[in-house]
Amino acid sequence: MNKENIYKQLTKEIPNSKVYINEPMKNHTSFKIGGIADIYIKAKTVEDIKYILNYVKNEQIKLTIVGNGSNILVKDGGIRGITMQIDLDGIHINEETVKVGAGVKLATLGIALKKEELTGFEFAAGIPGSIGGAVRMNAGAYGGEFSDIVEKVTCITPEGIVKELEKEELQYSYRHSRFVDTNEIILYATLKLEKGNEIEIKNKMDELMLARKTKQPLELPSAGSTFKRGADFYASKIIEEAGLKGFKIGGAQVSEKHSGFVVNVDNATAKDVLELTQYMKKVVYEKFGKELELEVEIIGE
Repeated sequence: MNKENIYKQLTKEIPNSKVYINEPMKNHTSFKIGGIADIYIKAKTVEDIKYILNYVKNEQIKLTIVGNGSNILVKDGGIRGITMQIDLDGIHINEETVKVGAGVKLATLGIALKKEELTGFEFAAGIPGSIGGAVRMNAGAYGGEFSDIVEKVTCITPEGIVKELEKEELQYSYRHSRFVDTNEIILYATLKLEKGNEIEIKNKMDELMLARKTKQPLELPSAGSTFKRGADFYASKIIEEAGLKGFKIGGAQVSEKHSGFVVNVDNATAKDVLELTQYMKKVVYEKFGKELELEVEIIGE
C-alpha cells in the first residue's frame, strides 16, 4: 500500500471530504490518545462514502470506521489502511420526527431540539459524541437511551447498498445494536420525539449537565464510562469498593471524581490505559468475583 498515491487519488476523487495522511489519532479521540492512521478521511457525503467503500474493495485495503472518537481507545501503533469518520451533517425536523446525519454532535442536536420545543432527547444532550456512534451503541444516561427514541436508521452495506431499517430490525439491548455485529455503516437516524416546552426542556438539560459536571471528570480527557454496568452491580461502585479510586499506571488514572472513568492525566499511552483496565478487572474479580466488561472500544495495533 502506497500511502502517498492513495492520498493523492482520494484528495482528487472526493474533494468534498477531508483526507489526511499519517494522521495522529490523538487529534480525533476524546481520550487524546492514539498512534498514526495511515490515511484518515472525514467523509462528508454519501457519494464519497460509496466511493471509498468501492475503492477499498477494489484495492483490498483495510477499512476502519469511526465516529466522533468519544468511545474508543486507539492503540499506540495506530491504524493501518484507511480510517473513515462518518461526518454527515443535517438536521431535518418535521413536526415530531427528526432525521439527523450520523456526524451531527449530540450537543448540537440538543440545542436545535430545544429551540423546536421537542422533548425526549434531554438525557443525551450532554453525552459527548455524534449520532452515529450513539445509535450504534445504544448510548444512554440518566434513565434514557437511544432505543427509546430511534424510529429508523438509514445505513450502507460494504457493497454500497443504502437501506432503511425499522426500529424492530435494530436489535437493541443494553449498549448494543445490530451495528455492533454487522459491518453496516450508519448514515442517518430518524428520531421520534414529543412536543414540549422550551423552558422545561432547558431546565432539564441544565439539571443533567450540572449533574455531569459535578459527578464526572469532564475536565480531563477520557472515553466516558470505561466499563459496562454488570447484571447485578454498577461498575463505578464496585471499582471504588475495590479501593481503586485514584490508582494510576503511567499517565492513566482511575478518576478521583468518578471511579467509572479512566482519565488521561499525564500524556497517557494506550498501553497505560490497557494495563490499568486489566489491573482493575483483575482486582475486582479477585475481591468480588465479578467480571468487568469494557464499554470503550479498542481499535488499531
